[in-house]
Amino acid sequence: MLILAAMPAAGNFLGALFSEFFNVSDRYLSLALHLAAGIVIAVVGLELMPEALQGPSPWIPILAFLGGGVVYLGIERAISFLRTRLQGREERTGPLAIFAGVSLDLFSDGVMIGTATVLNPNLGLLLALGQVPADLPEGFAAAATLRHAGLSRRTRILMALGFTIPILVGASLGYFALRAAPEILTLSVLALTGGVLTCVVIEDMIAEAHRNDTSSFDAIALTSGFALFALITVYVAG
Repeated sequence: MLILAAMPAAGNFLGALFSEFFNVSDRYLSLALHLAAGIVIAVVGLELMPEALQGPSPWIPILAFLGGGVVYLGIERAISFLRTRLQGREERTGPLAIFAGVSLDLFSDGVMIGTATVLNPNLGLLLALGQVPADLPEGFAAAATLRHAGLSRRTRILMALGFTIPILVGASLGYFALRAAPEILTLSVLALTGGVLTCVVIEDMIAEAHRNDTSSFDAIALTSGFALFALITVYVAG
């Protein structure tokens, strides 16, 4: 399970390293974010929710999916509160807000992988594979933002390595806390995570992709991401 969780963490770190050695234009970053968004949408639509609705009371996971929007709002409020508290000292502590935001996202990825592994190790593998290309542009964007904040390369790399911790903690929590839990609770946690991921895609990834210069091929990248994960689902999962 920890090996599965380490896969998207490695993707995030590789994205950060890529940012250290290559300058990528806003258009290519937008393409990468759209590709990642398509993958995450496929993760939710093809794996998380179909699995979550297999239980005897599907209305409970559906309510949990709705609750994912509430959890997302809570996370956004927490990040906003942190940034407000750090206002006026942004040059010194602004990177902390960036680190906190990415860590929360990776923590939710870990919970999703750990929870899915409880239900089916093959599902955990699929979700881990799906998150790797989704976390590459996230790691790239986070490292680029930290560089613009004036942090040294050594500090940026150490912070990128630090992103491994929240995803491993989340995976351990999802796995060990739910291993003996009722199935409906595990399925509801999957649906809740799906709701959070859906909000992250629309409110964060796509919004970030359209913040600067965009590409005319963004829509193709979005559907390509979905198709890529669909291929993984069909031909890797069997």
